[in-house]
Amino acid sequence: MGGFRFKQFSVEQDDVAMKVGTDGVLLGAWAECERARRILDIGTGTGVIALQMAQRNPVAQVQAVEIDETAARRARANFDNSPWAERLEVAQTAVQEFSPAEKFDLIISNPPYFIDSLLPPDAKRSTARHTHDLTFEELDKAVCRLLDENGRFALILPETEFYKYLDITHLHLVRRCDVYSVEGGSIKRIMGEFAKHEPTEARHESLAIEVEKRGEFSPAYRELTKDFYLKF
Repeated sequence: MGGFRFKQFSVEQDDVAMKVGTDGVLLGAWAECERARRILDIGTGTGVIALQMAQRNPVAQVQAVEIDETAARRARANFDNSPWAERLEVAQTAVQEFSPAEKFDLIISNPPYFIDSLLPPDAKRSTARHTHDLTFEELDKAVCRLLDENGRFALILPETEFYKYLDITHLHLVRRCDVYSVEGGSIKRIMGEFAKHEPTEARHESLAIEVEKRGEFSPAYRELTKDFYLKF
């Protein structure tokens, strides 16, 4: 089986196109979720971010949406096999068509981002990583519709795509974290938290995954992900 074990849960992923990766785990560890009571994970895939939310917040109800039928079924199985099954739900639908009874005070997403690249031959992987099914404009519209007035939206994107989203969003950036593969290198990803109300000043952070020596993880990265990765 193609499973991935974390400290408090496991993720089976052999039949899912997009496997557990650094981006999702980083976002699930970084987003501020402690005060949230209703959390939405858009494009949940294996369900890893939703599971992280359930682990970090012992009272939140966590809803996931996933357009791919196989991935939604796998996420449901991963939820059922976790310690928090009663607080985790998944809907197999496009977020553009998702209409819950209540809004969310935290929405989180590791969204598709290869806007201008050639589509890969694997159709499921294409859906998971390309914006032909969920453009940034559609994502922003859905988030604005589903987000509580005082809620937050957190996402992770490569630097170029982050600025593209920043250009079109109707939300305000309140917190960002520049992620570097190695200390002193170029920005690999940017994590951002957005809100409907403009802050007095946005918080700006940075994180290096590794120090200069390849394979040696930075103390900050270890601290952020220590509640999840077995190696820490």
